[in-house]
Amino acid sequence: MHILRFSDLCAQGQARGQRVFIRADLNVPQGDDGRITEDTRIRASVPCIQMALDAGAAVMVTSHLGRPTEGTLTTADSLAPVAQRLGELLGREVPLVADWVDGVQVQPGQVVMLENCRVNPGEKKNQPELAQKMAQLCDIYVNDAFGTAHRAEGTTYGIAEYAKVACAGPLLSAEIDAITQALAAPKRPLVAIVAGSKVSTKLTILQSLAKNVDGLIVGGGIANTFMLAAGLKIGKSLAEPDLLGEATAVIEAMKARGAEVPIPTDVVVAKTFAADAPATVKAATDVADDDLILDIGPETAQRLAAQLKAAGTIVWNGPVGVFEFAAFENGTKAIAQAIAESPAFSIAGGGDTLAAIAKYGIEKDVGYISTGGGAFLEVLEGKTLPAFEILQKRANG
Repeated sequence: MHILRFSDLCAQGQARGQRVFIRADLNVPQGDDGRITEDTRIRASVPCIQMALDAGAAVMVTSHLGRPTEGTLTTADSLAPVAQRLGELLGREVPLVADWVDGVQVQPGQVVMLENCRVNPGEKKNQPELAQKMAQLCDIYVNDAFGTAHRAEGTTYGIAEYAKVACAGPLLSAEIDAITQALAAPKRPLVAIVAGSKVSTKLTILQSLAKNVDGLIVGGGIANTFMLAAGLKIGKSLAEPDLLGEATAVIEAMKARGAEVPIPTDVVVAKTFAADAPATVKAATDVADDDLILDIGPETAQRLAAQLKAAGTIVWNGPVGVFEFAAFENGTKAIAQAIAESPAFSIAGGGDTLAAIAKYGIEKDVGYISTGGGAFLEVLEGKTLPAFEILQKRANG
């Protein structure tokens, strides 16, 4: 993917004295008191901001936060706590600027935070008038927000159309490189893990991956639907019987290419969905009518772990069981440990996946952990993300 990279511009001295507008993803979770409860996204944005400051640029940073009403800024929607936390991480004050569309005062070597961009009327619908005004604020536009790369909004797409220079920040560049390595030019075998409660939410991803991967591991409620398609009984487990045709089509598409969707041979069941429900390991052929399948069994986990350790590339989206409950976490734990031990290049994304990675402490053993939920899923679907599209267009003149 041919795009301009901000790191290259800085290395060439092209950012010195320039006004740089950085679209970051600082949409962090907050408690009822407004305090930030988890600051990963803010920490991930620091390298780009520091790079711009070190290059001698006048730096403006903005992001969305929550779901504000356009034209109305409330205390709950303000980036004030984010600006404060960013200041702590940078070791300098980061002033917060409201009503910034018509002009911003910032000098080279300074950084300011521009208040919640989604408050600006026209941001979500990417109105050209707003995009043109924002483009006039800067000499260089930097998109470093992969989490919003699937949305064509004013600060993610429109401004990139009109800015003098439009480029990708280090975080977005790293995502592009990891995605290219995992999907565009993967080392084989390429194994994808797609898990979650519903086939319907990930059907297009399964269909897209079925054309490309050598192994497609399904988990959670999705696996139950595939078990039904394979003629197995699943008791009262979560599934989507109306999508059996689609599940069968994915299995057949894989089979036609000499690839497979491994169906569990054993499962962990309970009579109720509860953390303290007694767990029983059963053969996949022995599931009773009143059983709930809440995890893959140890035999299946061992088989999948062996497949992952022999892979060249692994794409992971979703835990394979109810890993929040100790009795039903072993499948996901085995998958996580196999990915950690595998020599394969691995890329993982999605909220629950990141929670599993954190729970089992394998952050350093995963090749690349994606920062975007919805954007990551759309990439897996084979879609071209708007933010990538416009940066490519600008790079190609």
